Amino acid sequence: MSLTADSIGSLTQSKRRRFTKGLSEDKLEALKYDWPFWAREKQLAPAGDWTTWLVMAGRGYGKTKLGAEFVRGEKDAGRAKRIALIGRTAADVRDVMVEGESGILACSPPWDRPKYEPSKRRLTWPNGTVATTYSAKEPDLLRGPQHDLVWADEMAAWEYRDAWTNAQLGLRIGERPRAIVTTTPRPIKAIRELLADPNTVTTRGSTYDNRANLAPAFFDQIIKRYEGTRTGRQELYAELLEEAEGALWKRSELEEGRVKAPPEFIRVVVAIDPAVTSNEESDETGIVVAGLGTDRHGYLLRDLSGRYTPDEWARIASQAHHEHKGDRIIAEVNNGGEMVEFTLRTVDKKLPYLAVHASRGKRTRAEPVGALYEQGRIHHVGAFDDLEDQLCCWEPNGGMPSPDRLDALVWAMTELMLGDAREPGDYGLTI
Repeated sequence: MSLTADSIGSLTQSKRRRFTKGLSEDKLEALKYDWPFWAREKQLAPAGDWTTWLVMAGRGYGKTKLGAEFVRGEKDAGRAKRIALIGRTAADVRDVMVEGESGILACSPPWDRPKYEPSKRRLTWPNGTVATTYSAKEPDLLRGPQHDLVWADEMAAWEYRDAWTNAQLGLRIGERPRAIVTTTPRPIKAIRELLADPNTVTTRGSTYDNRANLAPAFFDQIIKRYEGTRTGRQELYAELLEEAEGALWKRSELEEGRVKAPPEFIRVVVAIDPAVTSNEESDETGIVVAGLGTDRHGYLLRDLSGRYTPDEWARIASQAHHEHKGDRIIAEVNNGGEMVEFTLRTVDKKLPYLAVHASRGKRTRAEPVGALYEQGRIHHVGAFDDLEDQLCCWEPNGGMPSPDRLDALVWAMTELMLGDAREPGDYGLTI
């Protein structure tokens, strides 16, 4: 029987002592960095002639460790000389993929640790292998360089899909150029294409696969909150969830309408759907920035939604208004009433403000905006994964309250594109 961490763990304490006592200090140190010994079977690279290894797993599965160890293994085997490390942002690459507790530096033994030069975005190993770091927010940086290995982390959360396209086109040196993608799933076009590609090998896993290495409090407090929910199915069990039955928005329509840059704007608005409370259990405050282009199409520019105190969301909305040279701030006042305006005025007395009141049902308000998407008249400038998940997962006939990001978007696009369809009861006083 070959020895693994699991087989050693099944031995009695006395047998484990005899096993470790028989190893020299050098061998014990080497054992710490022996990934095939410690890894679960599904964390080891699959056999066969594949181009992309897609590791689609839940939070806490060990995706970062797996990715870092795969890079190290390919380097040790001489199959990787020029490596691209790509994360959602430059900070993610640095803090997670390189310097993180499961990143490349932590996984590398002291005698073979790469030299890390953050200012040059480069790691260099003693054998001459070089890895360059890239942010998916700057896809053009991947246009020229060539690589024989790409590690793409959390690709489903990347804002610009061109980063993956450019990375693939740069995989053109070496005898066997390959890529590994480690990500929590989202049904974006790039993930669906990878799953359908015969040159992709897919490994799936859940948060529970790595339970032995995660804090008990994580399961007691966090995991229980999402068990049995759509969020839990995606983030814990790594299910690829598509549109909900009856959803007004479709993933394909969002992808087809996505653009890199908008035209000149006729109007820009910031729309707010404020939460009633601001504790950990509160709903989010929906905050979006949208514009009406000279082509009379609508453009979603920013999704700034989150759990905020009233002062925080007011300041975020005010800053966005000034940054984007907005025409007005729109806020739903069904729950907050005059306090919404008071909160905004406390931050900036001169904000142009319009109170809106939902006198019609949520589906009635959302359907005309959904129709504009279907007609190809609304576009997203970049990707907005959390908001797009809400659009495609809200079931208007399912008795679910419409999510706050969705509500803010509907108010923004209604103001910009459906002004003639307003009902007097929906709008408050323009100030």
